[in-house]
Amino acid sequence: MCEIENILLYCLKQLNGERTIYSIYHLLNGKKSSQTLQDAHLYSLKRYFRILEPLTRESFDQIFNSLLDKNMVEAFGDQRFKLTPRGQAYLLQHPQPSYINGWKYQLNTLLVWERLSLLVQVASNIISKETKYIPIQKNTEVHNWLKDLLKSTTIPKQDLGEILYSELVDIFEQAKDINPSVLVFRLTGYQQIGLTSMQTAKMLNIDSLQYHLAFTNNLHCLIQFIEKNPARYQVLSSLLANFEQKDSLTLSSRKTWELLNQGFSLEEIASIRHLKISTIEDHLVEFALNIKDFSINSYVEEGTQQKILEISRQEATRQLKVIRNILKETSYFQIRLVLAKYGDRQWN
Repeated sequence: MCEIENILLYCLKQLNGERTIYSIYHLLNGKKSSQTLQDAHLYSLKRYFRILEPLTRESFDQIFNSLLDKNMVEAFGDQRFKLTPRGQAYLLQHPQPSYINGWKYQLNTLLVWERLSLLVQVASNIISKETKYIPIQKNTEVHNWLKDLLKSTTIPKQDLGEILYSELVDIFEQAKDINPSVLVFRLTGYQQIGLTSMQTAKMLNIDSLQYHLAFTNNLHCLIQFIEKNPARYQVLSSLLANFEQKDSLTLSSRKTWELLNQGFSLEEIASIRHLKISTIEDHLVEFALNIKDFSINSYVEEGTQQKILEISRQEATRQLKVIRNILKETSYFQIRLVLAKYGDRQWN
C-alpha cells in the first residue's frame, strides 16, 4: 500500500458514501468548483486540496481499482464506495502524511522550493568562492528576493551556508515520517547539479505521483516548522518573506461579492452579470465557506438554521436530499448555505 491509497481511504471515510469517488479526484486535483470547495470544508478535507495536480483520471482509476482488488473498499451505489472492515483496520494502523496542508500552502509551495534551491546553490558557491555558475532557478522574482536577502542580512555571507545547513538538519531531525533525501537529492550546489524529480523518484524506487506527494510533504514540513518558530530559523525564515495570501474566492464570485456589497439583490446581480440565479447562489456558498464574518441570516432564518444543523447531526449526514426530505419547506440553496457556514464545526 502507498500513501496515496491511504489518503484515498481516509477521504472515503470522511465522505461517508455521500459523494462519488470522483469528488476525491477533483479534490486532489484542486478543482475550484463550488461543489469541490464545499466538500473540502464540509468533510474536513482541506489539507488534501490540490496536493496531486499531476494526478490523471486514468491514474486515479488504477489506484482506486487497486483498493478494490485488495478488498479495502466496496461499492454500495453508483460510483459510491465505503470502506470494508479490512480498509477500516488498515486506516487505523497507518497515519496520514504528517505535514500536508494543500489548502493553506497551495500558492506558496513552489515558491518556497524555488527560493530554497537558489539559496542553497548561492550559499554553496559563496563558500567555495565561485562566482561563475548558472542559477538553477530562472524566476526573476526569486532572484530579486535573494538579492534583497543578501543585502539586508546581518549574517556574514560566508556563514550563510553553514547556518542554512544546521537549520535544515535541525528541522529534519525533529520531523516525523520524513525522508530528507526526497528534497536533498534535488538541491544544486558547488559543481554539483541536483537531480530532477523523475531521477529522484527512480533513485528512491517510488513512482512519480508518490514522489510528488512526498516532496510536497517535505516542503510543507519545512514551512510549518519555520512558521512555529521563526526566531530559531534565522536563515530559513527568509523563505516565507512576503508570502502571498491565498485568495479563497474565484474570480467570478469576487465580482458578485463587490456587487453584493453595493446593495444589489441576488436577482439584480444575476441580471447585471447575465448569469443564472443558481450561479449567484453558488457564489454565496463560497462566501459562507471563506468569509468569516459573512452573515447568512438574511437568506435563512436562524430557527431554520438550527433545524438544518440538528437534522444533519441526528441523521449523521451532509446529504442535501436527506435533510430536505425531512425539512420540506427549505430550499437546497438554504441547506447548502447553512452547511457551508456551520456544518463542519459539528463534525470536528
